[in-house]
Amino acid sequence: MSMFKPSMLTLALIGAGVVSHTAYAAEETAKNEADKKVEVIEVKGFRASVVESINTKRFSSEVVESISAEDIGKLPDSSIAESIARLPGLAAQRLDGRASKVSVRGFSEDESATTFNGREQVSISDNRGVEFDLYPSEIMSGVTVYKTPSANLEAEGIAGVIDMQTIKPLSTDERIVQLNTMYEKTSFDKLNPDGDDAGLRGTFSYVDKFNDDTIGVALALTTMTSPNQEKRWNAWGYPEFEAGGKQYSILGGAKPFVRSSTLERDSVMFVLEAAPSDDLSMVFDALYVDFKDKKILRGIEIPFAWGQGSIAPENATVDAATGFITSAITEGQRVVVRNDYEERSAELSAFGFNTKYNVDDSLTLELDVSHSSVDKKVWSLESYSGTGRGNDRGIADTIGYALNGGNTGAQFSHQLDYSDYDLIKLGGPLSWGGSAALNEKYGVVGEDNADGEYVPHPYENQLQDGFLNTPTVEDELNTLKLAAKQVLDNEFISSVEGGISYRKREKNKVSEGYFLTLSDFSYPDNAGLMVVPEQYRLGTASLDFIGMGDMIAYDSKAMVADGQFSMLAESLTKPDHATKSWKVEEQVTAAFVQANINAELAGLPLTGNVGVRYVRTEISTEGVVADNGANGQLVLTSSLVENDYSHVLPSLNLSLAIDETQTVRFGAAKTISRPRMDEMNSSLARNYNNQQDDNGNNWEIKGGNPHLAPKEATGIDLTYENYFSAEGYFSVAAFYKDLNEWIFDGSVEQDLTGVVNPATGEVPANPIATRKYKENGGGGDLWGYELAVTLPFNLFHESLEGFGVIASHTGVEQDVKDQYGNEYKLPGLSEKIQSLTVYYENYGFQARTSMRKRSDFKGEVNGVGFTGVQVDILGETIWDAQLGYDFGEGGFKELEGLSVSLQVQNITEEPFTALSGDNALQVRDYQDYGRTYMLGLSYKF
Repeated sequence: MSMFKPSMLTLALIGAGVVSHTAYAAEETAKNEADKKVEVIEVKGFRASVVESINTKRFSSEVVESISAEDIGKLPDSSIAESIARLPGLAAQRLDGRASKVSVRGFSEDESATTFNGREQVSISDNRGVEFDLYPSEIMSGVTVYKTPSANLEAEGIAGVIDMQTIKPLSTDERIVQLNTMYEKTSFDKLNPDGDDAGLRGTFSYVDKFNDDTIGVALALTTMTSPNQEKRWNAWGYPEFEAGGKQYSILGGAKPFVRSSTLERDSVMFVLEAAPSDDLSMVFDALYVDFKDKKILRGIEIPFAWGQGSIAPENATVDAATGFITSAITEGQRVVVRNDYEERSAELSAFGFNTKYNVDDSLTLELDVSHSSVDKKVWSLESYSGTGRGNDRGIADTIGYALNGGNTGAQFSHQLDYSDYDLIKLGGPLSWGGSAALNEKYGVVGEDNADGEYVPHPYENQLQDGFLNTPTVEDELNTLKLAAKQVLDNEFISSVEGGISYRKREKNKVSEGYFLTLSDFSYPDNAGLMVVPEQYRLGTASLDFIGMGDMIAYDSKAMVADGQFSMLAESLTKPDHATKSWKVEEQVTAAFVQANINAELAGLPLTGNVGVRYVRTEISTEGVVADNGANGQLVLTSSLVENDYSHVLPSLNLSLAIDETQTVRFGAAKTISRPRMDEMNSSLARNYNNQQDDNGNNWEIKGGNPHLAPKEATGIDLTYENYFSAEGYFSVAAFYKDLNEWIFDGSVEQDLTGVVNPATGEVPANPIATRKYKENGGGGDLWGYELAVTLPFNLFHESLEGFGVIASHTGVEQDVKDQYGNEYKLPGLSEKIQSLTVYYENYGFQARTSMRKRSDFKGEVNGVGFTGVQVDILGETIWDAQLGYDFGEGGFKELEGLSVSLQVQNITEEPFTALSGDNALQVRDYQDYGRTYMLGLSYKF
């Protein structure tokens, strides 16, 4: 049998990054050609990217999945997430219609690490999980997902590591000057009169080499305005009650709306590569992204069972099986008409420098330094209007709801005309958002009567005419790595490598919110609502999709900018913002040693690596302790807590080549995922209640736990791979993880002896507090399997040249319990994940359709005040398609370099659906995004 065993020199060069996996594949192809005289057919375009991805997987020491630049470039999704979500075992969660969060083998984004050219990245989220819609897919040369780790990987994550890569200009064959442009259109017409339903994208790429191919540069400039629209049903909740000895539930309230969003993103990617000699190579890369996501939201907030109206039993329909009231009518109901605006902006900067020096033929030294930072600002405005200020003023409505079938929300009936500007006026139509400071500011504070009883003011807690959330996040990460690699003349170990690294990360979140009150409000002279001034009116927005007809539409952002509202900080009286504001600093020192294996086992080539990584983490978190003081005012004191922990993380990756096409892989490793930053900060709120809780305590403490330890897992992977063609392979994989030190909600008692209650100035007689926070404990098992195949149809007959299919199926199961022994479902875990791509590419013509499917899972969405909320999300199947034509490949030489494409995303208009509890009838969210059409033009000079 002719066995292929890569030379030690080739393995060393691949490990050092001097040659690519493509060059490695070329060596194997050359050897096989010499032995078998096999005819080689050159493929380009998408098929070439398939070959490149297969080679990356085939010749990696770890278990990986890969996607190449051609694949990303030919499917220019809004983000990397939509591209890599088609890989085996990976799934994406949509946020506002775009894939943003990625789970790997059943683990949420918090359990995986994301790197850029091998360096860990900051995040615009409150935590570690990267939101991939920040990264344009057009500027990346590839993405590699490491499902098993090795000691030399500079990031830690139980689920794996997702590495995004830029192009290396010295690896290209020729100068590249390319211009891509694309027109984008949503299937919905404008849902808001001031929204967008069309946008443009553009990319300019330049790659070249100079000075006898010793200096290379790559530059990519991208700009994008991408529209997205949504018809959304959202329910507040479904309260339960008992009547006649039976349990019932009913719609508590709803907040449906229409949303028009525009994602604006400009980015610059620059790479400078130099190889002045055979022994020295240097690469500098830089990425800058200016990101802005604008959302216009309009809808009618309807308090139903939790509102003012009365419900007659004869006007209700009950589902006998569940006791859920599927339709009802409420009389005397007042609603809130909402004209909201949200703007999420961020600037990302990332710089890295890497140099490698070959001291001699066997020893290589490496230095890598990098910096990445992000600055995110959110400006989220709520503007209210209705028929009268407060609960009992203005005209009430008779409103009915009837639950739709298929988890699609409900249809409403109504009697009032919500498009009438003379009826619907600016101001808070319901009494909520009470604030002692707000009441005091406007002189609407009640007083005691002659009997000593408190009598509220007629307008007390009725002055919230809107609200403004303004959280900010700053995240900065600096890294330094020193490493060395020694090639050995050994029949078992081809080389050994080791190094040390240092990472310093500082993440700072500031949470703030403001009550908005009409600037001309005064009591008693001008205490009513205000007619929307003509200059801010935009007509109407249609809510026909829920049966509410048209509603008034006005420019609430301009009204705030023009001073039509006055603002008062919510943090004066509410501790939530204090506990959501924090700074976490992490210093991670790591050292690794790894032996790279190139041996034989029973006459068969055995490659891989064995190593160990030592990681020490030092943490410093700054926050505040918020106490409720006199007159509702908060008393804040600073809080500084430090913590540290160390881990030893061994890893083993083995690859046994049965023959030229068949490989068996085995991987085993211990991995960690650090706690979420919003759970490990030192900010907390203390409150003394006059009534005791279930534990008999008056004090209550809520906040972070700086002493949280990382989650731990010990994993095993076993994979069989068969590379039966240069364009095809199939694999079968099984994986298992033993989970420990997981993080759950917990409660402990804490002694506050001597602590003064700021509200009274006295030390309470009962000093014991109930503290609610996150804590380590519990754990369990996760296991699963993966099936993947890439099949070119030319294997069956030459007439099928260009046809092919790529498919995968992943099954995941878990048995996890919390620290109290209760069953727990891991966030991000779908028990089934499938992907399918059917393609044809030949003679310049390209056609593809792709499907990604996942079953139900728990995911995180934004709740009140941008707090993450875990909800049950229904499974979804998303289909995309593309047609394209490359004129040069089609034989039109005068049009060489020109290609066109037409894409349709979300062909079947798959909605996003989340439930409220276990009852499938109780829909929390039903979001309909429609389809997206894209027409593209590309020209390579």
